[in-house]
Amino acid sequence: MKITIIGAGIGGLTTAIALKQKGFEIEIFESTPKFKKAGSGINLAINAMQVYKKLGLYDLIFEAGSLTSAVNITDEKLIPLSAMDLTHFEVKYKVQSVAIHRATLHQILLDQLTDVPIHLNKKVKALRQSENEVEVDFEDGTTHKASILLGADGIHSVIRKSIFDNTVIRKAKQICWRGITKIKLPEKYQTELNEPWGKGKRFGFVAIAKNEYYWYALANYKNNFREEFQNIDLVDFYSDFHPIVGKIIASTNKENLLTNEMLDLKPISTWYKNKVCLIGDSAHATTPNLGQGACQAIESAMVLANSLAMHNSTEKAFKEFQEIRKKKAVGVVNTSWQLGKMAHIENSLLIKMRNFVLSKTPQKIANKQSERMFQVEV
Repeated sequence: MKITIIGAGIGGLTTAIALKQKGFEIEIFESTPKFKKAGSGINLAINAMQVYKKLGLYDLIFEAGSLTSAVNITDEKLIPLSAMDLTHFEVKYKVQSVAIHRATLHQILLDQLTDVPIHLNKKVKALRQSENEVEVDFEDGTTHKASILLGADGIHSVIRKSIFDNTVIRKAKQICWRGITKIKLPEKYQTELNEPWGKGKRFGFVAIAKNEYYWYALANYKNNFREEFQNIDLVDFYSDFHPIVGKIIASTNKENLLTNEMLDLKPISTWYKNKVCLIGDSAHATTPNLGQGACQAIESAMVLANSLAMHNSTEKAFKEFQEIRKKKAVGVVNTSWQLGKMAHIENSLLIKMRNFVLSKTPQKIANKQSERMFQVEV
């Protein structure tokens, strides 16, 4: 059976690899004219790495990235509020968390698909379904017919809009800057992800290679983030944070900075219609506050491949996929949304209360929450 995937991001490519290993024939269409080496990193948590281990890619990814053995929420001076040592989960699930350059991961995935047709510069214009097939019109005037079509085309999914007309993209009223830099920091930071929280803003950084760090910075905006932060000096803006933050920002090539606003997809009730199924951000786009956006897409990739391999009926496969994945994915979306609001409190008294609660939360409770996140249906 031949399956068409729209979108060649992390989710789309991982889905293609999982389906290929199940014996399916795959064809991929991607809207961008060429793949770019974006200045962004990605943290592959314990759940994502379990999937990649199943797919036989664990060692390749691990060698190309950097081990993350602890995740710390701190105050703006890097004094820990909540520290999570991942050793327990590493032992239990027999994998470790890895931070890696997004472009490096993307290339590793592409290298597994050298025999799969990947068509670039193919923007979907319209989609039609009949009883036995799906027909896709592209903006370049070409048309493609598929027996099964998977929409992995992101939060602004054209495929989703083609099959559902009532979905809502939410604005978190936060701006995010992301960058990658080479800088020598104290050795402890080589295996930790640290995220200091301040007043209405926060910062995060994690090693993706020896002395190379991926970082992100977020801040509240009121009405228009482009106008409000048009001439921002980020070093000055984060001058009330630990000096390491300013050093990381100052060492970064500004031409490679990425700037986005934080969005998610308000959870939708159904992920599929007839022969079309949504996957990854198309179905359950989340704000990045839990570091689980790509991880959830990776989980969905494996579950969907398993379901399609198990059932002759596409309807049954899509239904099973949704039943297995929806509760967890929606839980991540909602928890991440709430966490983002908590991290960006601006009232000084509420900040003190928040920090006190975080610092006094028993490790058992934090571990229990992480346990739910790291368990996968593979």
